[in-house]
Amino acid sequence: MKPQLPELEPRVNLWLEADGEVALSHWRVQLLKAIERTGSISAAAAALGVQYRLAWQRVHEMEERLGVSLLHTAAGGRGGGGSTLTPTARELILRFDNMMSAVEASAQDQYRQHLLSLTSKKHHDDIE
Repeated sequence: MKPQLPELEPRVNLWLEADGEVALSHWRVQLLKAIERTGSISAAAAALGVQYRLAWQRVHEMEERLGVSLLHTAAGGRGGGGSTLTPTARELILRFDNMMSAVEASAQDQYRQHLLSLTSKKHHDDIE
């Protein structure tokens, strides 16, 4: 008798490491996208609900570990500062998002192949 599992949804948490340290991850990509959207590390940090210092540290870590510049920054002051993504950062975001989509699709396929038959019949019929 095979076990009857509840409806399940596969999830993937993907990150890339350089020398055993996180260099790029979903959260870090979201941080870069928030910087692009808001125009500053400070505003991006606020939008993501994290402290400026953490956001700044993560950007610095990514640049250091990847060996590339990810931001063009302008110092604050009377006219205000700001940050924009470099072309390299935009390319990394695009490629990471594409890779993440492929990994998620593969996880769905593997789930269907190996575990879906153990879930409720109704859910099984809905997916196929």
